[in-house]
Amino acid sequence: MSDVGAQSILFDVFGRLMQAQRTDGRWQLFLVGAEGKKRPVPDVSVPPHLSAEELLTFLDDLYHEFASPSHPSVRSC
Repeated sequence: MSDVGAQSILFDVFGRLMQAQRTDGRWQLFLVGAEGKKRPVPDVSVPPHLSAEELLTFLDDLYHEFASPSHPSVRSC
């Protein structure tokens, strides 16, 4: 299987580094640790029709309870 056309985006999700990777038309989320190691986020299913721009809003809506004065929103890295 080829990753040609794969898309990867890093987000700061209220202070947590998260990578969204789109392969074969489907998004998968990963938490990225301080050493750069990734682990999947298995309990979140991202609708495959979301664009990269819509994904930021999706993550903001999903994780808004983690907002704080120092991390008020999700942002692209």
